Amino acid sequence: MTPAGPGAGARARPTRNAARAQARGERTRAAIIDETVRCIEEEGFAAASASHIAERAGVTWGVIQYHFGDRPGLLAAVVADSYERFRRAIEGVPVPEVGSHRRVESVVEAAWAAFSTPESLASLEVLVATRADRGGADRAELEAMGRGMRRLGAALVGDGSDGDVRAAVVGEVLWATLRGLAMTQMLSAGPIDTTRERQVLVELIRAYLDGTLPLGPGRVTSPDGP
Repeated sequence: MTPAGPGAGARARPTRNAARAQARGERTRAAIIDETVRCIEEEGFAAASASHIAERAGVTWGVIQYHFGDRPGLLAAVVADSYERFRRAIEGVPVPEVGSHRRVESVVEAAWAAFSTPESLASLEVLVATRADRGGADRAELEAMGRGMRRLGAALVGDGSDGDVRAAVVGEVLWATLRGLAMTQMLSAGPIDTTRERQVLVELIRAYLDGTLPLGPGRVTSPDGP
């Protein structure tokens, strides 16, 4: 075997340098996304201008352009990052094999914990504020969050002849209610305690699954009536 000459080590350095540069770039990108989330959380969407985010993050606008292209690209990255965090949290929700109340409570609380993070709230504010300009990717991620809630509904329902219908109902109720609570928190000047609302949600879902609501399990009303 021919011994490696002096040039071999020199040729390896660019690879290591490139890896370090990539790691620095990823850290910078993540830091800018985190600072954008904090800016929206603390000051609202209107304050999250390109120059203000750059100032808060301690970078130049050129750095933001390099990583995200423009402000819409940065906001889209915030939404995508939030969805990925949400997806991982939802997929990790345990559904205990105990009584229905405990099962429902566990899922509702875990779903709320995933939905009420600063990243999720900032993402929701971005989606509301940019509704008129929303692209296909943003719509897809919003729809994917809804599907995550429906999967939790399916986990609660389990097997049964009307399981698909009930899972869809529970998932939609979870999605709509928690989204509404998040919107209320987003529009408030300070923290809001939603404990009672979540407790009511737990009781409603439990009663629906147990068949003790007048609606009954598996029945879905249309806009024109039952």
